[in-house]
Amino acid sequence: MEDTAAAVEPAAEKATSYRYWVREATGDAAPLPAPRKLDAADLAANPAPATLGSVWNQAGTWEEKNLNSWANSRIKDLLGSLDPLEFSTGKASVYEVFRCSGDAFLVTVRNKKRVGYNYELSLKFKGEWLIKEENKKVKGHLEIPEFSFGELEDLEVNVRLSDDKDLPSDVKLQICKDMKSFLAPIQEKLREFEKELKER
Repeated sequence: MEDTAAAVEPAAEKATSYRYWVREATGDAAPLPAPRKLDAADLAANPAPATLGSVWNQAGTWEEKNLNSWANSRIKDLLGSLDPLEFSTGKASVYEVFRCSGDAFLVTVRNKKRVGYNYELSLKFKGEWLIKEENKKVKGHLEIPEFSFGELEDLEVNVRLSDDKDLPSDVKLQICKDMKSFLAPIQEKLREFEKELKER
């Protein structure tokens, strides 16, 4: 009796093993796959997917590239070429990008390219306004506070006059209002910058 029980136990254990079905394939089971060497036609039919970024980053995982040098130079070139503007009582031009501080970058993540930037700008301007029947030369800065990729519609320009002690307050307000007319041309130049950044 004990011998019979001992003989049944290994058979039951063998039948319930989770790998047992692999050992004995039945006649209606699918045949085992046979390895086959790939030839040039197979490789041409299934080209490797194109990856972005560096050679070492074939999986397309996170990779960030610093574009500060190119971006700083390009912003200065674009904003340095702003056309002069004429107003009802004067005219002015931007003649120098005084400060251009921030970062621009290209990020490759999950094999997709994304660009971004974050900048603050200060542009020097000079102009001439008719004040009390006399042409007066005025200099100052157009300050553009922090702005980022995709935020050009919300761009702000603050006007700071360099030497305004002799100017009446209503004249200062008029000059500041006139100089804010540079906002639209600045936005246009920065849109061009964003387009070029996306194409890098």
